[in-house]
Amino acid sequence: MAWLLFGLLIVLFLINIPIAVALGLASMIVLMIQDNVPLMVIVQKMFTSTDSFTLMAVPFFILAGKLMEVGGISKRLVDFAMTIVGRMHGGLAMVSVVTCMFFAAISGSGAATTAAVGAIMIPAMVQKGYDKSFSTAIQAAGGTIGVMIPPSVPMILFGVIAGASISDLFIAGIVPGIFVGLSLIAVAYFISRKRGYGKGEKSSLKDVFTSFNRAILAILMPVIILGGIYGGIFTPTEASVVAAVYGLIVGLFIYREIKWKDLPEIFIQSAVTSAVIMFIISCASIFGFILTREQIPLSITNALLAISENPIIVLLIINVILLIVGTFLETSAAIIIMAPILLPVTTAVGIDPVHFGIIMVVNLAIGFITPPVGINLFVASNIANLRLEKIVRAIIPFLIILIVDIIIISFIPELSLFFLDK
Repeated sequence: MAWLLFGLLIVLFLINIPIAVALGLASMIVLMIQDNVPLMVIVQKMFTSTDSFTLMAVPFFILAGKLMEVGGISKRLVDFAMTIVGRMHGGLAMVSVVTCMFFAAISGSGAATTAAVGAIMIPAMVQKGYDKSFSTAIQAAGGTIGVMIPPSVPMILFGVIAGASISDLFIAGIVPGIFVGLSLIAVAYFISRKRGYGKGEKSSLKDVFTSFNRAILAILMPVIILGGIYGGIFTPTEASVVAAVYGLIVGLFIYREIKWKDLPEIFIQSAVTSAVIMFIISCASIFGFILTREQIPLSITNALLAISENPIIVLLIINVILLIVGTFLETSAAIIIMAPILLPVTTAVGIDPVHFGIIMVVNLAIGFITPPVGINLFVASNIANLRLEKIVRAIIPFLIILIVDIIIISFIPELSLFFLDK
């Protein structure tokens, strides 16, 4: 049954059936072959998988990110980042990454981060003489940080599936997210210095203070979210509602860049994105039910441990698997499918579940910039009006450093667990 299940799934993917439908259809066919399983199980599993208080955080964080994206936050964050690093070689490229780091702490989405920041930074970089493919590539790579620095929708999904603390996952993602951002800045600096991309204007202390003052409400948002969670004021799910209300108030009444007429479109786009994720979760729950019933995770655990019980070897194998999976599968679907399979393996060799969650999220984020899925590549290329193959060549240096980053994050768990009481 395991071979049939995975075989059907691969065939459905190859003929371009949507991920959620492929998961549900493959699972349904397998259950129909097994006469002792009533088809009503499909409906029950789909319903119960989304009937979760924790999962309510997903649509609210998506809404919060959309409100902040439309509400003028990205422009203010760009201005603030410009005063910090804009005067250096490749300053605009570094501003792009720094702004992505700030926006990541608001949106929780790689594509949203790429779109919001890229719409401002890609034209600005091209105007200042940066190569168009390089400008687009750095933006797509910077967008991967969107799911690393909390809040993060993939971290919420992993926490629900693995039974790990979402609060711990959020705090564990901060240092790795900053580390990845700094590594991308380093690559951008060296490429810019080699190609002679110029410096921006030096900012005075007054400029820094002024831009900070304009961006303070955006910068405070992650402080409020994480501070509230760890101060015991509200749960991660309640924090998502606070974030959405905060984003609405700031965009509508303070910055006044969101108009009342914009709200229906914002709500519709957020609802559609949330519905897609929830549909994937519901269909993947049937897939997960079959995996557990057929003891497939146990078989895979035994097979990997038969190769080696050394955590280093196991992590290397898992990283390779996740890099390949992330290339072909959307992040939410990949977490829902792979987490139940790989988590028993990592637990068996003594890897902390929260650490593994960060490894998984960062690994799959690399898939944002690798074809054929590569959602950040498509978003950035659409903004720049540039053919995909030109961006793919320019993205290679950033892809290499991201792979180096995931190796470091995998084998230095303190980067993720430093702030946790373990």
